[in-house]
Amino acid sequence: MSSAKLENSLGIISIENEVIARIAGLTAMECYGIVGMAAKNVKDGFFQLLKVESLTKGIKVHVVENRISIDFHIIVEYGTNISAIAENIISTVKYKLESCLEMEVDKINIHVEGVRVDEGN
Repeated sequence: MSSAKLENSLGIISIENEVIARIAGLTAMECYGIVGMAAKNVKDGFFQLLKVESLTKGIKVHVVENRISIDFHIIVEYGTNISAIAENIISTVKYKLESCLEMEVDKINIHVEGVRVDEGN
């Protein structure tokens, strides 16, 4: 897993994949319909909802020749349009990363690992 590198007249800027994942995750969490990121529990094989401080465990970042590819493993809210949620995450995260990092986002894959029902209903 390599980090992203930007070069300018003053030197080289190295951006770790964890930083890219954090920016992408926090941006995705602002999107309507997403409950959170998911990670597979090694013990029982089920996916569990991650807390905000560990949301990058549900995001895989790959950087090849300064082109970013991201896999999100998410949990969505019951009753929402999953396709609309995915499209919103893709466009919002792509815009944010490209404007913040000045790097091209090649691909964003959304893996819906679960649906959460609001217990208030």
